[in-house]
Amino acid sequence: MGNWNTTCACKRSKLMRKQMDSMNHNTHHEGIRTVKVNKVCDFSGNSDLCICAVTWNMNGKVVYEDLVELVGSNSKSDLLVVGLQEVPRKNIARLLETALVDTHVLLGKAIMQSLQLYVFGPQNSGLSIKELKVDKHSVGGCGGLIRRKKGAVAICMSYNGIQMVFISCHLSAHARNVEERNSQCRHISHNLFSKYMNPYSKPAQVTVWLGDLNYRIQGIETHPVRNLIQKNLHRFLTSKDQLLQEAERGQVFDGYCEGTLTFKPTYKYDVGSSNYDTSYKVRVPSWTDRILFKIQDMEEIRASLHSYESVDDIHSSDHKPVKAHLCLKVNEQP
Repeated sequence: MGNWNTTCACKRSKLMRKQMDSMNHNTHHEGIRTVKVNKVCDFSGNSDLCICAVTWNMNGKVVYEDLVELVGSNSKSDLLVVGLQEVPRKNIARLLETALVDTHVLLGKAIMQSLQLYVFGPQNSGLSIKELKVDKHSVGGCGGLIRRKKGAVAICMSYNGIQMVFISCHLSAHARNVEERNSQCRHISHNLFSKYMNPYSKPAQVTVWLGDLNYRIQGIETHPVRNLIQKNLHRFLTSKDQLLQEAERGQVFDGYCEGTLTFKPTYKYDVGSSNYDTSYKVRVPSWTDRILFKIQDMEEIRASLHSYESVDDIHSSDHKPVKAHLCLKVNEQP
């Protein structure tokens, strides 16, 4: 009798595994939707909110002129979101405020050692903000000791009635650690602002996730990659990008959008130059630095991406900064 029960239990277990495998196989994954950049605003200048988002791994150094280059040309944006990784022990907030003194004021900041996030708005925009909250989530390691803290910092806010979340992250390095990065993304997404959740909480209408995600180009050696980049053919490398591959598998960032990767891979450069890594490691150039966004209900809010580019004139880090300009239009409800 005991043997019969054991046999039944094994059969049930196998059947359940088959059903689960079938469900996973049939699950539809949106992945990351690649969107084209519209140089002219789709909303004919009538956008309800324009956001300029910037991410930069500073490599532990700061040059004030680079910060001015990074944020100084964004005076027309309603919100300026600056996500920084490997930030040196300097008062970066004060430097940014100085660079933006004529146009923007600091609305909120989230800091976890070398991982930092700042949101700036136009002068006298304080009344437009409601329910501003900050949170952070660390993901393993002792990177903070060498100013390479891994994890995410985030700011949740309502601006002119639009509920938004901005997340700046720094995930684990090295091409081999894909699953570790996937797991970190899931942990961050699950844990941020969880203490504020209740059964009646609505998800943010707009989420912007930016940072040094550290996903690499894989399946091709460094010299062929560099040859394609030199010939301005780096668009053919997107099929080798780990982030897009993992999203297509349904592992991370399902339903997010990203601009077309028309700019060159942003890592790793020799500091002080525009030359890719010439150290003995000769790392494969990769798009480690990314800006993604998600609109919860596209019938409620329309989004138009006006730029997605790297800032190649900055040479003080081994990463190039990345910028995106996103405009939102709230649809009139019947």
